[in-house]
Formats: sequence, C-alpha cells, structure tokens
Amino acid sequence: MRKWIGLLTLLLLLSSLLSACGEALTSTGKAKKVRLGVFKNVTHAAAYIALEKGYFAKEWGSDVEIEVTAFDNGSDLSIAMSTGDIDVGFVGPGPATTFFLKSNNYRVVSGSNNGGAVLVARNGAGINGVKDLANKTIAIPSKGNTNEISLRMLLKQGGVQVGKSVNDAHLIVRSPSDTLISFRQQEIDATLVPEPWGTQLEKAGLGKVIVDWQAIPPNNGDYPTVIMVASDEFIAHHRDMVKGAIKANMDGIAFIQNSPDQAYDLINNQLKKYSGKGMDKSLIKASLSRLKLTTDVNIKVMEMMAKVSIEARYIKGIKEDELDLSSFVDLSMLNEVKNGK
Repeated sequence: MRKWIGLLTLLLLLSSLLSACGEALTSTGKAKKVRLGVFKNVTHAAAYIALEKGYFAKEWGSDVEIEVTAFDNGSDLSIAMSTGDIDVGFVGPGPATTFFLKSNNYRVVSGSNNGGAVLVARNGAGINGVKDLANKTIAIPSKGNTNEISLRMLLKQGGVQVGKSVNDAHLIVRSPSDTLISFRQQEIDATLVPEPWGTQLEKAGLGKVIVDWQAIPPNNGDYPTVIMVASDEFIAHHRDMVKGAIKANMDGIAFIQNSPDQAYDLINNQLKKYSGKGMDKSLIKASLSRLKLTTDVNIKVMEMMAKVSIEARYIKGIKEDELDLSSFVDLSMLNEVKNGK
C-alpha cells in the first residue's frame, strides 16, 4: 500500500509539472482538447447520448477536440482523474470518493444516474433472499466500487457478515461480462451488478433477480451510481466548459426521457464504439427501466456509502465521524446551468 501511495504521489507531481508547462488554447481561450472519461456500460447512457448527438461539441465548439477514454471500472477512471489524465469523467461515487480523499484534486459537479444495480442469484444455488447469502460466494465488479458498497449494506441489513469463515458471505471479483460464465460453471452463487447484466443472466436462464434496483441500499435504489467529476485545474481554467459538459449531460438525460425509442439505437452505437460490441435493444430498454436519470447529487447518501468504505478499510486515515464530503461536491456550476447562467 505504501508503495502504491508513493507511486500516486509521484504521478501527481509529474502531472502538475507538465500542466505548469502551458496549455493549448483555442482563439477564444477554450481548451483545444477535453479528455473525457466514461464506462463501457449502459448506465452511462446520458453521456453516450451527449456524445452521439453532439451535445458536448455543441457546448464546447467544433474547434475543440474531444478525446474519449472508456474504462472498465471506477477505480481505473478515478486514478486517471487523480493523476490529471482526465478532465471530465463519469464514474461511480465509491471509487471516486476513495481516490479523492487521497488526491483532493477533482470535484463532483453533477449527477447523471441513480440506481440501476440488482442482486441476482444463480439458479440452483438455494438463494431466495439476502439471509440465504450466508456461506455463499458473491461476485462484485471490482473492490471498493459502488456495487460492493451496496452489497455490504444489503448484507448488513440481512444480518450476514462478510468474511472467510463459515456462514460469512464470501466476496470475489469478477467483471460483469464474466458473470455469465461464472454462473454456468457454478463458480459463484450470486452477484450484485449494474444493468444490463442482471437482465442478461435472467434471459439466459442462469439466475433470477432476488433484490430489484429499488430495494438496493442505500436509500432504496435512489443513490448516485454515475456522477460527473471534473478536475480542479480544469474547473479553475475552464469553468464555462465544465458548465457546458453539465448542460450536455442534462440534454442527454432529457433526450432519453423524451425519446426513449430513438435513444436505444444511439446508446448502442456508443456501446459498439467503446466496448467493441453492441447490445440487444430489449436489454438497453430493460436497463433504463431499472435506473433513475438525474443530475441531483445527495451528499448525505454519498457519505453513508463512504462510511462503508471506511469500515471495509478501502478508505484509511479518516474516522467515520470525521467524514465530510462537502468540499468534494461542488454543485454551484450545476445550479448556474439550471438557472440559465
């Protein structure tokens, strides 16, 4: 861990030195290039629509290059944010909070999506409820991510401990795309995953959703799953461009809500581009029915989730009663956009 922290510190120092060397600007003073981070997941639908419909380009101008990097998990994207390799990103609150508390150089500027994850049990595993997860192997997409935090909260509600002893729930990391194989091979008994993976497992006849998205903690599914973050440096030098990104995200949400049938194909185009393969339209439709698209960000809910990370020792050096994420969340630009400023 010390070696990792030392490496992150070195990367942050090098990033700061490179930034100090100067920045390429357009004739109007805007950044010539914006480095945008997303996931290869349908829960990032608003960002996908904003890219596909050209909302980012509309806000930033045709002379601004948009460099998109698609990540497999929130930890990798959060590391890229903390080391200054991404200007604006869409990510889950779990890893975003963990790495912010280490680097303190980026902020939450808007929400994008709440909920969207489900708990799926493998057929034949003898699981009908949360209490049945004792002594079972449960897959999570990555350690410390938002889904693991929700799972730990769900297990605690059901009186099931996480550990390696008999009667404990045993957690194992498997990417959502690998859960189908793991279910077939009976390697795992359940998984808490973002859509569309839950729907895929059900359609393949391999499992069933035993806790739907609106019962996943915290806050009965109404918790941030995808938030927009921006680096402090980008905010300081290009506040209006951050507001443009927020507006593009808002327009993406509005398009999906107003024209869902058109949105499915557009989302699929972006999935093909960044994940290498498309998705059946029915899966995209099912996924969007199990989430809440919103720019709202509930700081108190994020703090609840961060306390789970502290208890699991993903966040160290801070006590639960000392946690305050008010400096992490800056919704001033979102409010300005909402007010037409």
